[in-house]
Amino acid sequence: MDREEERCSCRHEGNRNAILYTLLSQDLRLHQGPWVPDQQRCLCHKRRTVCLQTPQATCQAASSVLSKTIAFIKNLPSFQLLPWEDQLLLLDSCWAPLFLLGLVQEMVTFEVMETPTPSMLERILLDGPCKGQELQRTRPSLASVQRLQCCLNSFWSLDLSPKEYAYLKGAILFNPDVPGLRASSYIESLQREAQQALREILALLHLEDQGRFARVLLISSSLKSIPPALITSLFFQPVIGNADILELLIEMMLTK
Repeated sequence: MDREEERCSCRHEGNRNAILYTLLSQDLRLHQGPWVPDQQRCLCHKRRTVCLQTPQATCQAASSVLSKTIAFIKNLPSFQLLPWEDQLLLLDSCWAPLFLLGLVQEMVTFEVMETPTPSMLERILLDGPCKGQELQRTRPSLASVQRLQCCLNSFWSLDLSPKEYAYLKGAILFNPDVPGLRASSYIESLQREAQQALREILALLHLEDQGRFARVLLISSSLKSIPPALITSLFFQPVIGNADILELLIEMMLTK
């Protein structure tokens, strides 16, 4: 979210001594402790949150992409040879970028609309400030969704072939830098193999574009900048509610 959107207009207003403002501010401090960040203390609600415009269709498409993503992972023989602990670590680390790559490959598009934000008074009277702020944090912001859509658009501009997608998925999945891996050396060799296969297919399909390999890797790195929490809240929370997404992914991995 850019700085202009984050800037709170209530800081510049001259009504800081208003009775309502004082009461609400004091109530927030009682629940949150002595120090409250400016964005949480702000009562003007300039942070814009969004939801899917067509949640039923989009969530169904997203669920299909997630199922295909998990099927791709668990059907890789080299992945199945890894210790179960390493499989879980890679799954936790890589499911989100692989899912986004699946959205690109399946050409899944979506639109969002702004969600009404309850006033601070409503949240305090109905839910309490802590619960109200927790609900606010689970809603995707317009800025974060726009960054996600820009990332997807960058991939669509590459117009990757099915083989390019497959090798790129392998390069993303086998990430030896994930902390706690037992077979990191073997995983690193798998990543090198996937990257080499990607380089070769790019050289074969795009002889005139010498920089395509570096550009594909650079754009793919942007996938990791999209928080899994954003993906979950936008595409899956309307379906699974507050269920743990990782637990659901593990169940999908274990299902034959």
